[in-house]
Amino acid sequence: MLNAGKKNVVGILMDAVDYEAAVDFVVRAAHERRGAAISALAVHGVMTGVLDREHKFRLNRFDLLTPDGQPVRWALNLMYKAGLRDRVYGPNLTLKLCARAALESLPIYFYGGTPQMLAALRKSLEYRFPGIQIAGMEPSRFRCLTLAEKSDLVRRIRNSGASMLFVGLGCPRQEVFAYEFRDLLHMPILAVGAAFPFIAGHVPQAPHWMQNLGLEWAFRLAAEPRRLWRRYVYLNPAYAFLAAAQALGLRHFTTEGQSPSAEVLFG
Repeated sequence: MLNAGKKNVVGILMDAVDYEAAVDFVVRAAHERRGAAISALAVHGVMTGVLDREHKFRLNRFDLLTPDGQPVRWALNLMYKAGLRDRVYGPNLTLKLCARAALESLPIYFYGGTPQMLAALRKSLEYRFPGIQIAGMEPSRFRCLTLAEKSDLVRRIRNSGASMLFVGLGCPRQEVFAYEFRDLLHMPILAVGAAFPFIAGHVPQAPHWMQNLGLEWAFRLAAEPRRLWRRYVYLNPAYAFLAAAQALGLRHFTTEGQSPSAEVLFG
């Protein structure tokens, strides 16, 4: 198990952890009924914090930010000699946690996506992990919640008996959700994004060789060019430039952000 703590990667405090350490952290929080905000961040997720000081403030107060993308893992290894042999990929982390939840009788809750996606996700998880306890599944409203809706959602999740909550609202909405709900729910909240459609079988995953070489972005861009081209054409080169400047000592990145002026209440 490897956990080398938080490290500054272009101003975002990433955790140099492996799967075992990440799973252990979440499971312990679930057993202790302790609120925690966790996200698996790839380049896009890191850059949302770089470009938005309020979001940087949120991310740098997360309990755990795992290196979802290979370029983030490479930066941790290059700049801090973290010794990470693999990234901590959101879909795989989700599956590992579902396996532990089934083994240890920890009920889980899913929030986000569409009703059709959640139905397929349930079918996939129940097939993979017999005995898994899914305390609830609720689709996204694809808009901001009212205060009353937020209170009702908190009540439903609490009353479900869930021990951990998986959120799939897309980046950065899911991270905003985890940040704002952490102190309201006594359980770990995991922002895992593409894990929902990948595990449900609604979106194909890149071959392992492409994932290992850090080329998953090319596969996803080819699959969804109209939705993802701006993310990869602009943000990937920007991240590479900034990470190189930090590694070479040409630029220092502050981890300070700006406290959010108001809640966003994504749902």
